[in-house]
Order: sequence, then structure tokens, then C-alpha cells
Amino acid sequence: MVKRKVVIQNDLGLHARPAAKLAEAARKFQAKVYLRKGSQQVEAESILDVLSLACTKGSIIEIWAEGEEAERAVSEIVELLTEKIS
Repeated sequence: MVKRKVVIQNDLGLHARPAAKLAEAARKFQAKVYLRKGSQQVEAESILDVLSLACTKGSIIEIWAEGEEAERAVSEIVELLTEKIS
């Protein structure tokens, strides 16, 4: 299992466009990817689940993955979450 924490940098938070990119990225790996904000945990492959976290700028999210490509999945998702996607 690979885990990392990240702070949302996007001024608009984790809105529809970055959530869609995140979910798309999570689906392409041979790994199960999860996100956690506070006590809420979701599967990263679901756009609606990602949006349900209601992440605003400055939110801290924990990302973790299990599986063959867990390291690559977490690295790519961390990169997406630290970009300022409008």
C-alpha cells in the first residue's frame, strides 16, 4: 500500500473538471485508489464520490492505493491534485 497526503491548491477546490480528471486517472491503473478527507473515505474512480468530499482550496486529502501500479497511481493523482486546474 502506498499513501500520501496533499493540500488542494486549486482556487476553486476539487470541482467537476479536476474530479473528472482524477477519476479518469484512477481508473487507468491496475490498482484500487482511495481518497480520505477527515473521516470520509471514497473510491477515487467515481467522480460523484470524489465530489462528495467537498474539497475547497487548502483541504488536506490522503490518497492511497493498493495493487500492482499503486505507486504510479498515487504519484499521478498527487500531481493532478497539486495543479491549479480551472
